[in-house]
Amino acid sequence: MSLYALYADGHVASITVDQRGLTQHLQLGALIEFALPVRSAPVTRLLWHVEGAANVRGIVLGPRLLTRAEAERQTLGLAAIYAAFAGLCIALIVYNLALWKALRHRFQLAYCAMLVCLLFYAASSSAALAWLLPDIHNNQRITINYVMLAWAGAAALAFSRSFFEARIFDGWVGRLTELSAAGMAVLGLLFLLIAPVNIHVLDALFSLSFLGLIAVIAPILWRAWRRRSNYLWLFALTWSSPVAMVIVRVSSNFGLLGWSFWIDNSTVLAMSAEALLTSLAIAYRIRLLSLERDAAVRQEISTRRLADTDPLTGLLNRRAFLAQAIGRTAEQQLLVADIDHFKRINDAIGHDGGDEVLRVVSRTLRRALPAGTVIARIGGEEFAILADSRAALNPEALLASLRTAAMPYGLKVTASIGSCIGPLATEADWQQLYHQADAALFAAKHAGRDRVHWAEPSRNAA
Repeated sequence: MSLYALYADGHVASITVDQRGLTQHLQLGALIEFALPVRSAPVTRLLWHVEGAANVRGIVLGPRLLTRAEAERQTLGLAAIYAAFAGLCIALIVYNLALWKALRHRFQLAYCAMLVCLLFYAASSSAALAWLLPDIHNNQRITINYVMLAWAGAAALAFSRSFFEARIFDGWVGRLTELSAAGMAVLGLLFLLIAPVNIHVLDALFSLSFLGLIAVIAPILWRAWRRRSNYLWLFALTWSSPVAMVIVRVSSNFGLLGWSFWIDNSTVLAMSAEALLTSLAIAYRIRLLSLERDAAVRQEISTRRLADTDPLTGLLNRRAFLAQAIGRTAEQQLLVADIDHFKRINDAIGHDGGDEVLRVVSRTLRRALPAGTVIARIGGEEFAILADSRAALNPEALLASLRTAAMPYGLKVTASIGSCIGPLATEADWQQLYHQADAALFAAKHAGRDRVHWAEPSRNAA
């Protein structure tokens, strides 16, 4: 490229650079800046002669004559914009990778891939890459712009594919999304391999592919609306700015809109908004996932509780009681309680009344026993009560509570209790201990009911 400057006094100054030399004149915003020789006469005309440019939008766009102070203010303003975007991308990448390490959702990786592509795009399109690699050719920098945008589009579609519920992408919508993402990824690869030799063809394909991106979004939104997706409004909100950017950029590419510096740099502004809004969408998505997980945990706990609980009384069933009882190393006190004459109760007030008696007895036992006591209904009207022997359960107090409990139809309900103390480390210990308590219960019944009988010490020692 050669630049000729004509001064009012007739003097002509010229500057000639090749691709590598041109890179060294790049400023932020991909603006090419030349310092013209200072003369007393002003510059009246500029002439450019350019060969081999890969920029199909125009060769010289928006030329301006600036003082050094004006150029520095412009560079600082653009540095603030690009630095803010780079910082945003880096922060969101680190944050989402940390979340992915804990949560392992695929959409987090797709989102990070999109941010990485946008970060490299910002570095190349802003010309910061030329500052880092001063020997890079300008056409190579422009090629990187295309590649990163194409791959960012592919990552955005992959993000959408994994962000929505699976039912949104059933059938042709899912196949179309995957095909479009693969096409954009391949297009980026083609730019790497054959640009800028066929840049005009590739640029047309590039613009069409982004029109295709919008065409893919439409059926996704339609399917999400039809199937009542929880994330439709989030998706519409986060994609509004990039879709608007794509429409404006493609319109400019096809000559429907005139050139503007901000249209040329609209990607960074639109993607800044998209990155922030998508991070909110991800936070909301994770919030819903956590609520679903909490609901599943509660359901599992409820199911497990139902499996471990007697449905009539709410006490532990026999299986759950044994799971908690067997394996205790300290001496345990076991009480086996049986409601007296329960068949007569059923005959007198019916089975529904008998069920209510069982519920009242269960509530009375829970209220009368200290915390930490294990209580279970292990038979029709038989209950097992277990506690550390040092807790010194008082069976007589239990019987007194049952005598005064308000029973259906004013019935007076009593119970008999067999009690024993012993180890409960193994299944054999349980069988031995239960045999002793059951024998003591039989003795209490035989002695007239409504009383406690202790197993004989000699049998406890066994």
